[in-house]
Amino acid sequence: MKKTGILNRHLAGAVAELGHGDGVLVCDAGMPIPAGPRVVDLAFRAGVPTFAEVLDGLLDELVVEGATAAYEIRDANPEAAALLDDRFADLDLVSHEKLKELTADARLIVRTGEARPYANVLLRCGVFF
Repeated sequence: MKKTGILNRHLAGAVAELGHGDGVLVCDAGMPIPAGPRVVDLAFRAGVPTFAEVLDGLLDELVVEGATAAYEIRDANPEAAALLDDRFADLDLVSHEKLKELTADARLIVRTGEARPYANVLLRCGVFF
């Protein structure tokens, strides 16, 4: 049994399959989930687990070369916007509609229980060398 890192077997397995350039959407409970990408749904109750908890857990495991979020996050959810600004120096911002379009090409979607709007970020996997 693993003693550290991601313990959820579905998420740990999905993370292990990711490669350079793959997209991973970390999203709130309300984000529409397109058909196609693999989904690991961690939502338990409203607010559990939080967007921040899941994002930080994934960032501990992944090499990320880029991140994209909706610009609407700035006004609608300043706390999540500050979190993303802290984690990503070069955060790309697009419209929420464009983010939903980009999500269709993600390899993995991780749904959180986050119940605040626009707590969504599309990560682009990098390589460790």
